Amino acid sequence: MDEILRVEHLKKIFNTPFGDLHAVDDVSFSLERGKTLGVVGESGCGKSTLGRTVLQLIKPTSGSIRFNGTEITDCSVQTWKDLREDMQIIFQDPMSSLDPRMAVWDIIEEPLKIQKKLSKNDRYQKVRELMDTVGIAERIQYSYPHELDGGRRQRIGIARALALEPKFIVCDEPVSALDVSIQAQIINLLMDLQKEKKLSYMFITHDLSVVKYISDEIMVMYLGQIVEKAPSDELFSHPVHPYTKALLSAIPIPDAHSRREKIRLKGEITSPINPKPGCRLAPRCQYATDACLSPQTVAEIKPNHFVNCCRATFENSGLL
Repeated sequence: MDEILRVEHLKKIFNTPFGDLHAVDDVSFSLERGKTLGVVGESGCGKSTLGRTVLQLIKPTSGSIRFNGTEITDCSVQTWKDLREDMQIIFQDPMSSLDPRMAVWDIIEEPLKIQKKLSKNDRYQKVRELMDTVGIAERIQYSYPHELDGGRRQRIGIARALALEPKFIVCDEPVSALDVSIQAQIINLLMDLQKEKKLSYMFITHDLSVVKYISDEIMVMYLGQIVEKAPSDELFSHPVHPYTKALLSAIPIPDAHSRREKIRLKGEITSPINPKPGCRLAPRCQYATDACLSPQTVAEIKPNHFVNCCRATFENSGLL
């Protein structure tokens, strides 16, 4: 297996006046080159923090991050500068991630200026190429972000992320703020770029319909931890963890005559501040037992299908 990224026992803990907030807690996974890993979960589960920590935009508390075989959590400044070209991010809100004082052309050209590897003429040709690649019309090259719609702004963010020809891109909910028709355009653009440039994506979203369409594997997170990880088709056809089942049951069915029974999680959400050992879904899980209050481990119940649930290993539990 040709891995571009391997994360092991990654933790990010924020110190607050009320205690330690475990935003990312002992997360391990790998990503194959040219593939897409979807990361899903409700707001506050640690998806975006995980993506930013992997890129070292937020320093991890502990754990290992290996990119292309290089450990990047403690590498030198020069090594990290070289690696930075290969690791980029597309932010969720293009309006807040684009400099409002810079025109479209300047935003796309900025990474090329910072790297100082291309001449002025080469930069000109590169920006033209990037605009054509992502579908930005030449007539808006001197426009400012506030003069454009959300779809065009997001295309600018994609062009900026592609400027240094990266190998790995974290897509942090890149379509959540867009209309459905524009979402489809951006998703198709990302998939076309992946095929053309052999890109690897970590695609963060809360939209399960979108993540199924674009992802090779899906990782479900709950309160900073992985609860289930499997190939996309396997996760949708054979979900195991109660939280995954609840998420899938909430997906709307585009048929007025069909209905899906929704699984409603009741009870108080566990606080991510100084959490107790054990399953964090236990207070809301209908299958919870005393065993769920003990520390849990991620187990491989099928080839490449991992579940963080003590009951998942028992065939007669009613969960399998």
